Amino acid sequence: QVQLVESGGGLVQPGGSLRLSCVASGITSDITGMGWYREAPGKDRELVAGISPAGTTRYRDVLGGRFTISRDNAKKTIYLQMERLVPEDTAVYFCNAVQRIYTGSGSYTRDFWGQGTQVSVSS
Repeated sequence: QVQLVESGGGLVQPGGSLRLSCVASGITSDITGMGWYREAPGKDRELVAGISPAGTTRYRDVLGGRFTISRDNAKKTIYLQMERLVPEDTAVYFCNAVQRIYTGSGSYTRDFWGQGTQVSVSS
């Protein structure tokens, strides 16, 4: 089992910045990737950014380069630096980890989620 704990959310004015953190604990071996998702009221949860164990990153296109995902393997932590925030970024942000589980006959992947952290952008 992987436990994920997010922090860093809050209320910020348009144009401001926030840095989210997600610490992984428990059995963290064989994690194939981690990322950040967000869920706005009345909308589906969507991928914001992802990062592989090797550091390869991917982002939701509409973010316009405002967000940066990074990781500190020694601390088992990923970060999401968010710049030039706009009201449309308001959402609950969730940390996600995908772990490969090996069985006697093969393997499968399992998703783990944090509890979420609220990001509100408003003047």
